[in-house]
Amino acid sequence: MERSTIDLWVGLFVVAGFVALTILALKVGNMGSFGGTQTYELSAPFTNIGGLKPRAAVKSAGVVVGRVSDITFDNEKFMAKVSMNIETRFKFPKDSSASILTAGLLGEQYIGLEGGAEDASLANGDTIKMTQSAVVLEKLISQFMYSKAAEGNSNGAAK
Repeated sequence: MERSTIDLWVGLFVVAGFVALTILALKVGNMGSFGGTQTYELSAPFTNIGGLKPRAAVKSAGVVVGRVSDITFDNEKFMAKVSMNIETRFKFPKDSSASILTAGLLGEQYIGLEGGAEDASLANGDTIKMTQSAVVLEKLISQFMYSKAAEGNSNGAAK
């Protein structure tokens, strides 16, 4: 083969590698979809969002149904307000609940939606009233340590 033909094939291989890396980076960064689907916006108040970030997944029964679009702080209620875009093909009852969950023990946080039993569905601009904040690992550890210390003190006082 000629040198120029080999150079051409190497160049095409390098370009294909860059395209594959770009697609992989977009998938890892949760930016794989470029807004081709119709969505409606919901919001939910939380007392603690932990490490939740914009573009985090919104899942129901393990299926990604939307993405977190914005996180703001309500100065009057002293709570975080999470806005999320849900694909229009997914409908949830008005009495649905939202929880901040963690993928694995120390994984990425996402919002889990659990459907209610009401007939009327949530619409664009509605607020999910029943929420459960993120479980903060440090808080759990400190509560465990405090309870163990209190146990130790009560056992020592009984002797």
